[in-house]
Amino acid sequence: MHLHIITPAPAGSLHGNRMTALRWQRHLRALGHQVTMSNHWTSEPADVLVALHARRSHDAIAGFRVAHPDRPVVLVLTGTDLYRDLAGDADTRACVLASMQTADRLVTLQQEAIEAMPAALRDKAVTIHQSVPPIARQPTVDKRFLVTVLGHLREEKDPFCIARALRHLPESRQLRVLHLGKAMDEAHQRNAEQAMREDNRYAWIGELPHQAALHWLSSSHLMVISSWMEGGAHALSEAVAAGVPVLASNIPGNRGLLGADYPGLFTAGDDAALAALLRQAMDSSAFLARLTDAVLARRPLVSAETERERIARLIDSL
Repeated sequence: MHLHIITPAPAGSLHGNRMTALRWQRHLRALGHQVTMSNHWTSEPADVLVALHARRSHDAIAGFRVAHPDRPVVLVLTGTDLYRDLAGDADTRACVLASMQTADRLVTLQQEAIEAMPAALRDKAVTIHQSVPPIARQPTVDKRFLVTVLGHLREEKDPFCIARALRHLPESRQLRVLHLGKAMDEAHQRNAEQAMREDNRYAWIGELPHQAALHWLSSSHLMVISSWMEGGAHALSEAVAAGVPVLASNIPGNRGLLGADYPGLFTAGDDAALAALLRQAMDSSAFLARLTDAVLARRPLVSAETERERIARLIDSL
């Protein structure tokens, strides 16, 4: 078939939506389909429309349905759709619901996301975890305990939770935090620069090429993801693929991949709780090993074979 993918993330960006779209494109082509991709639908012929982001792809979904009422629409839901826009103002909520109701299949990137959607729409939902190629652990070149934070600096990521947590660990000098990600506005850039001035253990190094970011992740002792909201963070899947233990905010987007009983969860926004887990990971090799084992147990969920099989099953169901 010919499938057309709509993603609002611009070409060349490292936004999660773009990464997901590119990965789906590779899988669909490997399954023998023809695939095109754009930011907007402009009447290109297609047998199936695959759209990422219910609100921002709403016009494409509605236009495709009018032009091709008998052709299926697949909507891949983001964290913004489920955890912000569905609870937003009346117009935003109506836009998201219209896209969800129009779509023939709803795809979530982690299992708990299904619980966030209206009960009447859950029968259309399927979970397809984001896959990551195997990533080999690298030796840590720094003698300090290396913690990475992967994610653009924007409000929903609570990007400076790690910097606040360092204030609770004044005596832990054998700690280094590398924050990788683009500042999405000047305010976040100023805050990152201020955090570096206040604590030389914290280093914001901005956005790096993907392979360079993976190098730092795979050579880390630990990764921190402190978001208020996630649909299913690609960086978290990468940590799982690399077998890097994670400390994660206890939100559906993180629990849906790591599991509700994962031992490294902390209440979102609670920098003191994050600091306590950091201290425990640095001081207890047994706790760090427990985190590592729990991450490794989730590896099958992020394999390319699993994702491709589930995408194939989804397309066959159409």
